[in-house]
Amino acid sequence: MKKVFRFLLFGVAAALGIFSLYLFVGSIPQAKEITWGVNFSKKHAVALGLDWKAVYAAFLDDLQVRRLKVSLDWNDLEPAQGEFSFADADWQVAEAEKRNAQLLLVVGMKTMRWPECHIPEWAKGLTKREQQEEVLKLLETVARRYKDSPALYAWQVENEPLFPFGDCPWRDPRFLKKEVALVKALDPNHPVVISDSGELSLWIQAGRIGDIVGTTMYRKVWFHEISRYVEYPLPPVFYARKAAYIRGLFGKEVMVGELQAEPWGPGKLLYNTTVEEQDRAFDIAQFRKNIAYAKRTGLSEFYLWGAEWWYWRDKFANDATFWQEAQKLFYAIEDGG
Repeated sequence: MKKVFRFLLFGVAAALGIFSLYLFVGSIPQAKEITWGVNFSKKHAVALGLDWKAVYAAFLDDLQVRRLKVSLDWNDLEPAQGEFSFADADWQVAEAEKRNAQLLLVVGMKTMRWPECHIPEWAKGLTKREQQEEVLKLLETVARRYKDSPALYAWQVENEPLFPFGDCPWRDPRFLKKEVALVKALDPNHPVVISDSGELSLWIQAGRIGDIVGTTMYRKVWFHEISRYVEYPLPPVFYARKAAYIRGLFGKEVMVGELQAEPWGPGKLLYNTTVEEQDRAFDIAQFRKNIAYAKRTGLSEFYLWGAEWWYWRDKFANDATFWQEAQKLFYAIEDGG
Protein backbone atom coordinates (compact mmCIF):
# COMPACT_ATOMS: atom_id res chain seq x y z
CA MET A 1 0.00 0.00 0.00
CA LYS A 2 2.85 2.36 0.78
CA LYS A 3 4.32 1.77 -2.67
CA VAL A 4 0.95 2.40 -4.30
CA PHE A 5 0.51 5.58 -2.28
CA ARG A 6 4.00 6.82 -3.21
CA PHE A 7 3.32 6.00 -6.86
CA LEU A 8 0.05 7.94 -6.81
CA LEU A 9 1.68 10.84 -5.02
CA PHE A 10 4.46 10.91 -7.57
CA GLY A 11 1.91 10.80 -10.39
CA VAL A 12 -0.03 13.73 -8.95
CA ALA A 13 3.17 15.75 -8.42
CA ALA A 14 4.31 15.00 -11.97
CA ALA A 15 0.94 16.01 -13.40
CA LEU A 16 0.97 19.27 -11.45
CA GLY A 17 4.50 19.94 -12.62
CA ILE A 18 3.61 19.37 -16.26
CA PHE A 19 0.50 21.54 -15.90
CA SER A 20 2.58 24.33 -14.33
CA LEU A 21 5.07 24.17 -17.18
CA TYR A 22 2.14 24.29 -19.62
CA LEU A 23 0.81 27.49 -17.99
CA PHE A 24 4.09 29.28 -17.33
CA VAL A 25 6.60 28.31 -20.01
CA GLY A 26 6.67 29.37 -23.64
CA SER A 27 5.29 32.16 -25.78
CA ILE A 28 2.54 32.66 -28.32
CA PRO A 29 2.24 34.95 -31.36
CA GLN A 30 0.14 38.09 -31.25
CA ALA A 31 -3.38 37.78 -32.66
CA LYS A 32 -3.60 38.93 -36.27
CA GLU A 33 -6.49 41.26 -35.46
CA ILE A 34 -7.19 42.79 -32.06
CA THR A 35 -10.42 44.48 -31.01
CA TRP A 36 -10.00 47.18 -28.35
CA GLY A 37 -12.80 48.64 -26.27
CA VAL A 38 -13.36 50.37 -22.94
CA ASN A 39 -15.46 49.82 -19.86
CA PHE A 40 -17.96 52.50 -18.88
CA SER A 41 -19.74 52.98 -15.57
CA LYS A 42 -22.05 55.97 -15.27
CA LYS A 43 -21.87 55.63 -11.48
CA HIS A 44 -18.07 55.68 -11.47
CA ALA A 45 -17.93 58.73 -13.75
CA VAL A 46 -20.27 60.59 -11.38
CA ALA A 47 -18.19 59.53 -8.35
CA LEU A 48 -15.15 61.09 -10.06
CA GLY A 49 -17.10 64.36 -10.26
CA LEU A 50 -17.57 64.14 -14.02
CA ASP A 51 -20.44 64.88 -16.38
CA TRP A 52 -21.04 61.24 -17.30
CA LYS A 53 -22.70 62.05 -20.62
CA ALA A 54 -19.71 64.17 -21.66
CA VAL A 55 -17.38 61.30 -20.74
CA TYR A 56 -19.41 58.76 -22.71
CA ALA A 57 -19.59 61.06 -25.75
CA ALA A 58 -15.84 61.68 -25.54
CA PHE A 59 -15.19 57.95 -25.65
CA LEU A 60 -17.22 57.66 -28.83
CA ASP A 61 -16.12 60.87 -30.56
CA ASP A 62 -12.70 61.90 -29.30
CA LEU A 63 -11.25 58.44 -28.67
CA GLN A 64 -13.22 56.87 -31.54
CA VAL A 65 -14.06 53.83 -29.38
CA ARG A 66 -16.38 51.40 -31.14
CA ARG A 67 -16.68 48.69 -28.47
CA LEU A 68 -17.97 49.60 -25.02
CA LYS A 69 -18.71 47.38 -22.04
CA VAL A 70 -21.46 49.26 -20.22
CA SER A 71 -22.61 48.64 -16.66
CA LEU A 72 -26.40 48.73 -16.18
CA ASP A 73 -26.68 48.87 -12.39
CA TRP A 74 -29.79 47.44 -10.72
CA ASN A 75 -30.25 50.31 -8.24
CA ASP A 76 -30.03 52.80 -11.11
CA LEU A 77 -32.51 50.95 -13.32
CA GLU A 78 -35.09 50.08 -10.65
CA PRO A 79 -35.01 52.71 -7.87
CA ALA A 80 -38.45 51.58 -6.64
CA GLN A 81 -39.78 48.03 -6.81
CA GLY A 82 -41.39 47.40 -10.17
CA GLU A 83 -40.73 50.98 -11.34
CA PHE A 84 -37.96 51.12 -13.92
CA SER A 85 -36.04 54.20 -15.02
CA PHE A 86 -34.47 53.67 -18.43
CA ALA A 87 -33.78 57.24 -19.55
CA ASP A 88 -30.01 57.09 -18.92
CA ALA A 89 -29.57 53.56 -20.27
CA ASP A 90 -31.65 54.42 -23.34
CA TRP A 91 -29.42 57.44 -23.97
CA GLN A 92 -26.26 55.33 -23.83
CA VAL A 93 -27.70 52.75 -26.23
CA ALA A 94 -29.00 55.42 -28.61
CA GLU A 95 -25.65 57.25 -28.73
CA ALA A 96 -23.89 54.00 -29.57
CA GLU A 97 -26.45 53.27 -32.30
CA LYS A 98 -25.85 56.72 -33.87
CA ARG A 99 -22.15 55.92 -34.28
CA ASN A 100 -22.43 52.24 -35.23
CA ALA A 101 -20.67 51.31 -31.98
CA GLN A 102 -21.17 47.92 -30.33
CA LEU A 103 -22.19 47.37 -26.72
CA LEU A 104 -21.50 44.58 -24.26
CA LEU A 105 -24.24 45.23 -21.69
CA VAL A 106 -23.57 44.08 -18.12
CA VAL A 107 -26.71 43.38 -16.10
CA GLY A 108 -27.65 41.58 -12.89
CA MET A 109 -27.21 42.06 -9.16
CA LYS A 110 -23.42 42.27 -9.46
CA THR A 111 -22.20 44.66 -12.12
CA MET A 112 -19.13 46.91 -12.48
CA ARG A 113 -17.32 48.97 -9.84
CA TRP A 114 -17.50 49.02 -6.06
CA PRO A 115 -19.50 47.83 -4.15
CA GLU A 116 -19.89 45.33 -7.04
CA CYS A 117 -23.43 44.36 -6.00
CA HIS A 118 -25.57 47.42 -6.73
CA ILE A 119 -28.72 46.41 -4.86
CA PRO A 120 -31.58 48.93 -4.56
CA GLU A 121 -32.45 49.98 -1.02
CA TRP A 122 -35.89 48.42 -1.32
CA ALA A 123 -34.36 45.01 -2.14
CA LYS A 124 -31.69 44.86 0.58
CA GLY A 125 -34.07 43.51 3.22
CA LEU A 126 -35.48 40.77 1.00
CA THR A 127 -34.61 37.12 1.47
CA LYS A 128 -32.17 35.50 -0.94
CA ARG A 129 -35.04 33.79 -2.77
CA GLU A 130 -36.97 37.05 -3.06
CA GLN A 131 -33.88 38.89 -4.32
CA GLN A 132 -33.33 36.21 -6.94
CA GLU A 133 -36.93 36.52 -8.13
CA GLU A 134 -36.45 40.26 -8.51
CA VAL A 135 -33.15 39.81 -10.37
CA LEU A 136 -34.89 37.54 -12.89
CA LYS A 137 -37.56 40.21 -13.41
CA LEU A 138 -34.79 42.76 -13.96
CA LEU A 139 -33.05 40.56 -16.53
CA GLU A 140 -36.28 39.93 -18.39
CA THR A 141 -37.16 43.62 -18.52
CA VAL A 142 -33.71 44.69 -19.72
CA ALA A 143 -33.33 41.86 -22.25
CA ARG A 144 -36.70 42.59 -23.82
CA ARG A 145 -35.88 46.29 -24.04
CA TYR A 146 -32.49 46.06 -25.75
CA LYS A 147 -32.36 42.70 -27.53
CA ASP A 148 -33.28 44.26 -30.87
CA SER A 149 -30.88 47.20 -30.65
CA PRO A 150 -28.44 47.22 -33.59
CA ALA A 151 -25.76 48.32 -31.11
CA LEU A 152 -26.05 45.21 -28.96
CA TYR A 153 -23.05 42.92 -29.38
CA ALA A 154 -23.45 40.62 -26.35
CA TRP A 155 -24.80 40.35 -22.83
CA GLN A 156 -22.71 39.89 -19.74
CA VAL A 157 -24.80 38.33 -16.98
CA GLU A 158 -23.35 39.52 -13.66
CA ASN A 159 -19.73 40.60 -13.16
CA GLU A 160 -17.35 37.92 -11.85
CA PRO A 161 -20.32 36.14 -10.22
CA LEU A 162 -18.22 33.10 -9.27
CA PHE A 163 -15.45 35.11 -7.60
CA PRO A 164 -15.86 36.10 -3.91
CA PHE A 165 -15.15 39.82 -4.20
CA GLY A 166 -17.34 42.79 -3.33
CA ASP A 167 -20.06 43.74 -0.87
CA CYS A 168 -22.53 41.04 -1.89
CA PRO A 169 -25.05 39.02 0.15
CA TRP A 170 -24.56 35.70 -1.68
CA ARG A 171 -23.05 33.76 -4.57
CA ASP A 172 -25.03 31.03 -6.30
CA PRO A 173 -23.72 29.21 -9.41
CA ARG A 174 -27.02 27.36 -9.83
CA PHE A 175 -28.93 30.61 -9.91
CA LEU A 176 -26.41 32.00 -12.39
CA LYS A 177 -27.35 29.17 -14.76
CA LYS A 178 -31.01 30.20 -14.42
CA GLU A 179 -30.11 33.79 -15.25
CA VAL A 180 -28.20 32.78 -18.36
CA ALA A 181 -30.96 30.41 -19.49
CA LEU A 182 -33.51 33.20 -19.16
CA VAL A 183 -31.49 35.72 -21.18
CA LYS A 184 -30.74 33.16 -23.89
CA ALA A 185 -34.42 32.18 -24.10
CA LEU A 186 -35.44 35.84 -24.47
CA ASP A 187 -32.60 36.65 -26.87
CA PRO A 188 -31.09 33.66 -28.69
CA ASN A 189 -29.33 35.96 -31.16
CA HIS A 190 -26.65 37.40 -28.90
CA PRO A 191 -24.00 35.53 -26.88
CA VAL A 192 -23.78 35.64 -23.09
CA VAL A 193 -20.44 36.41 -21.45
CA ILE A 194 -19.60 35.04 -18.00
CA SER A 195 -16.62 36.75 -16.41
CA ASP A 196 -14.12 35.42 -13.90
CA SER A 197 -10.82 36.37 -12.30
CA GLY A 198 -7.88 36.17 -14.68
CA GLU A 199 -5.28 35.68 -11.98
CA LEU A 200 -7.11 33.50 -9.44
CA SER A 201 -9.31 31.16 -11.48
CA LEU A 202 -9.05 28.45 -14.12
CA TRP A 203 -12.37 29.60 -15.69
CA ILE A 204 -13.89 26.09 -15.74
CA GLN A 205 -17.29 27.07 -14.29
CA ALA A 206 -17.45 30.19 -16.43
CA GLY A 207 -16.65 28.07 -19.48
CA ARG A 208 -19.47 25.66 -18.68
CA ILE A 209 -22.10 28.36 -18.20
CA GLY A 210 -21.41 31.15 -20.69
CA ASP A 211 -21.06 31.34 -24.47
CA ILE A 212 -17.90 33.42 -24.03
CA VAL A 213 -15.54 33.59 -21.06
CA GLY A 214 -14.61 37.08 -19.93
CA THR A 215 -11.51 37.49 -17.82
CA THR A 216 -9.65 40.19 -15.95
CA MET A 217 -6.03 41.15 -16.58
CA TYR A 218 -4.51 43.17 -13.74
CA ARG A 219 -0.77 43.66 -13.59
CA LYS A 220 0.24 46.00 -10.72
CA VAL A 221 -1.91 46.06 -7.58
CA TRP A 222 -1.61 46.87 -3.89
CA PHE A 223 -1.39 43.86 -1.61
CA HIS A 224 -2.64 44.72 1.88
CA GLU A 225 -1.03 41.63 3.37
CA ILE A 226 2.48 42.95 2.69
CA SER A 227 1.66 46.69 2.34
CA ARG A 228 3.28 47.14 -1.03
CA TYR A 229 2.62 47.17 -4.76
CA VAL A 230 3.15 43.87 -6.52
CA GLU A 231 3.26 43.07 -10.20
CA TYR A 232 1.73 39.66 -10.83
CA PRO A 233 4.53 37.23 -11.84
CA LEU A 234 2.40 35.71 -14.60
CA PRO A 235 3.77 35.46 -18.14
CA PRO A 236 1.46 36.30 -21.07
CA VAL A 237 1.36 32.61 -22.02
CA PHE A 238 -0.51 31.97 -18.72
CA TYR A 239 -3.63 33.52 -20.26
CA ALA A 240 -3.05 32.03 -23.70
CA ARG A 241 -2.80 28.47 -22.40
CA LYS A 242 -5.88 28.80 -20.18
CA ALA A 243 -7.78 30.17 -23.18
CA ALA A 244 -6.57 27.20 -25.24
CA TYR A 245 -7.94 24.61 -22.85
CA ILE A 246 -11.26 26.51 -22.52
CA ARG A 247 -11.46 26.36 -26.30
CA GLY A 248 -10.56 22.67 -26.26
CA LEU A 249 -12.92 21.67 -23.43
CA PHE A 250 -15.94 23.77 -24.32
CA GLY A 251 -15.35 25.18 -27.80
CA LYS A 252 -15.65 28.70 -26.40
CA GLU A 253 -13.57 31.82 -26.83
CA VAL A 254 -12.00 33.99 -24.12
CA MET A 255 -11.98 37.78 -24.13
CA VAL A 256 -10.49 40.23 -21.62
CA GLY A 257 -13.31 42.24 -20.09
CA GLU A 258 -11.03 44.21 -17.74
CA LEU A 259 -7.52 45.13 -18.85
CA GLN A 260 -5.99 47.29 -16.12
CA ALA A 261 -5.50 50.86 -17.33
CA GLU A 262 -5.83 52.74 -14.02
CA PRO A 263 -4.28 52.60 -10.51
CA TRP A 264 -5.18 49.98 -7.91
CA GLY A 265 -3.92 51.66 -4.75
CA PRO A 266 -3.86 51.04 -1.00
CA GLY A 267 -7.31 50.87 0.47
CA LYS A 268 -8.97 53.95 -0.96
CA LEU A 269 -11.28 54.16 -3.92
CA LEU A 270 -9.79 55.89 -6.93
CA TYR A 271 -11.72 59.14 -6.47
CA ASN A 272 -10.32 59.43 -2.92
CA THR A 273 -6.70 58.83 -3.99
CA THR A 274 -4.20 61.66 -4.44
CA VAL A 275 -2.56 62.24 -7.81
CA GLU A 276 0.81 61.43 -6.23
CA GLU A 277 -0.42 58.03 -5.05
CA GLN A 278 -2.05 57.41 -8.43
CA ASP A 279 1.31 58.01 -10.09
CA ARG A 280 3.02 55.58 -7.71
CA ALA A 281 0.44 52.95 -8.52
CA PHE A 282 0.11 53.43 -12.25
CA ASP A 283 2.09 55.73 -14.52
CA ILE A 284 2.14 56.10 -18.28
CA ALA A 285 4.99 53.58 -18.54
CA GLN A 286 2.79 51.00 -16.80
CA PHE A 287 -0.06 51.82 -19.17
CA ARG A 288 2.14 51.09 -22.17
CA LYS A 289 3.57 48.02 -20.50
CA ASN A 290 0.08 46.59 -19.90
CA ILE A 291 -0.93 47.12 -23.53
CA ALA A 292 2.24 45.38 -24.74
CA TYR A 293 1.65 42.52 -22.29
CA ALA A 294 -1.95 42.09 -23.48
CA LYS A 295 -0.81 41.79 -27.09
CA ARG A 296 1.58 38.99 -26.12
CA THR A 297 -1.24 36.83 -24.71
CA GLY A 298 -2.48 35.98 -28.21
CA LEU A 299 -6.03 36.99 -27.23
CA SER A 300 -7.96 39.19 -29.60
CA GLU A 301 -10.56 41.21 -27.65
CA PHE A 302 -9.78 43.61 -24.78
CA TYR A 303 -11.79 46.18 -22.83
CA LEU A 304 -9.60 48.68 -21.00
CA TRP A 305 -10.55 49.37 -17.39
CA GLY A 306 -9.99 52.99 -16.40
CA ALA A 307 -11.08 55.21 -19.28
CA GLU A 308 -13.18 57.44 -16.99
CA TRP A 309 -9.97 58.09 -15.03
CA TRP A 310 -8.05 59.07 -18.17
CA TYR A 311 -10.73 61.71 -18.77
CA TRP A 312 -10.50 62.87 -15.14
CA ARG A 313 -6.68 63.16 -15.37
CA ASP A 314 -7.05 65.29 -18.47
CA LYS A 315 -9.77 67.62 -17.19
CA PHE A 316 -8.99 67.87 -13.47
CA ALA A 317 -5.30 67.00 -13.06
CA ASN A 318 -4.08 68.77 -16.21
CA ASP A 319 -2.52 65.55 -17.49
CA ALA A 320 -3.63 64.39 -20.92
CA THR A 321 -0.93 61.73 -21.33
CA PHE A 322 -3.20 58.75 -20.68
CA TRP A 323 -5.96 60.09 -22.92
CA GLN A 324 -3.48 60.82 -25.71
CA GLU A 325 -1.88 57.40 -25.38
CA ALA A 326 -5.31 55.80 -25.70
CA GLN A 327 -6.01 57.92 -28.77
CA LYS A 328 -3.00 56.34 -30.46
CA LEU A 329 -4.45 52.90 -29.79
CA PHE A 330 -7.96 53.62 -31.06
CA TYR A 331 -6.92 55.84 -33.94
CA ALA A 332 -4.66 53.02 -35.14
CA ILE A 333 -7.74 50.79 -35.25
CA GLU A 334 -9.70 53.44 -37.13
CA ASP A 335 -6.88 53.80 -39.63
CA GLY A 336 -6.51 50.05 -39.98
CA GLY A 337 -3.13 50.08 -38.29
